[in-house]
Amino acid sequence: MINNKQRVIKAMNLETPDRVPLMCQFSIGSMMNQLKPDPVMFWYDMKTFADGLIQLRETFHFDGILVSLHGHSDDWKNGLLKTEKIGDDKTILHYEDRTEEHSLTDLPVVQFLKPKPEKAIEDIDIQYDIPAEIDYIPVSGNLYFRLNHEKMYSIFDYLYDQTGDQFSIHGEITSPFDYFLDLLGYQNALMALMLEPEKCKQILAKFTEGVKKIAVGMCRKNIDAIKISSPFAGMGFISPEFYEEFVLPYESEIIAAIRKSGKHVYIHTCGSINDRLELMYQSGASGLECLDPPPIGNVDLEDAFRRIGDRMFIKGNIDSVNTLLAGDDEKARNDVRKIIETGTTKGKGFILSTACSIAPLVSKKRIWMLSEMISEYGIY
Repeated sequence: MINNKQRVIKAMNLETPDRVPLMCQFSIGSMMNQLKPDPVMFWYDMKTFADGLIQLRETFHFDGILVSLHGHSDDWKNGLLKTEKIGDDKTILHYEDRTEEHSLTDLPVVQFLKPKPEKAIEDIDIQYDIPAEIDYIPVSGNLYFRLNHEKMYSIFDYLYDQTGDQFSIHGEITSPFDYFLDLLGYQNALMALMLEPEKCKQILAKFTEGVKKIAVGMCRKNIDAIKISSPFAGMGFISPEFYEEFVLPYESEIIAAIRKSGKHVYIHTCGSINDRLELMYQSGASGLECLDPPPIGNVDLEDAFRRIGDRMFIKGNIDSVNTLLAGDDEKARNDVRKIIETGTTKGKGFILSTACSIAPLVSKKRIWMLSEMISEYGIY
């Protein structure tokens, strides 16, 4: 009998496990909703975050753990002026340059006292404006998770000490394209792709070196795969031609380094990607995640298996909003059953997951439903 970790690895190897593996990505809001932790400590403290990941896996019988934040340290306390508690579920951290609102609803909300100035492409000095060693994750607008290089991978050691070889552990890195967009701002960045493509490529190449260094270091830990978070690479944001020119070469370089290190790697791109599935295969990645179905995306799972399912594993593609959150019981079960049946009949390399993250307000009952349905429909 194979264990949870081996089940996931078999799927990523395009082999047939005993049953469909289950491994969803939790949004921060979903984690907060399920765990009810101290929101500041959950965001900043490595042990609190890691213990939460372990608890969520145990609660919902997932086969693996995705580590979306790493490099934790106590640096967040530097420059902290005041901590303000508001009720039982909200804390505001006051710094000289910003406030951070941490709550049990979603990601922290950061307000800088002086807005970040937008930079034009011609003002960028590649040598000085782009660090050789990346020390942050651009999580969302104004929200950065600072990386401590001395403790960059401590969470992976901790998780392995706690769980051993029982469960599949995956790391996460961010696409160079995300760093590029964050550096210039979305509008300036997209204009620069058209007006200054060569300088854009130089910037992307510099970020690629930094991200690749993080990825290779992560590969030295007891992990099975790395997810490349690339949410802005879908057809709602850039064309296939621009994807091929400004995303594919740089993610491919990182993917090659990860594969050379003996680990699997998969690309996570939200929204509509039906027009670029074959391009994403050209990256050399082991698999794809999301493959959002209509209406949040445009991927038909059966079609995706026909086109790339014999060459890449597929991790998806449950609509977290319209199926798990808003759908009634009949719709939720029917949608998930169809996905499981497609995964078991159309391809061997399949991992059941929400297309993107589990939405913050999806109930415990609905997440439990996933493992119950695999037991009923997901046996090979």
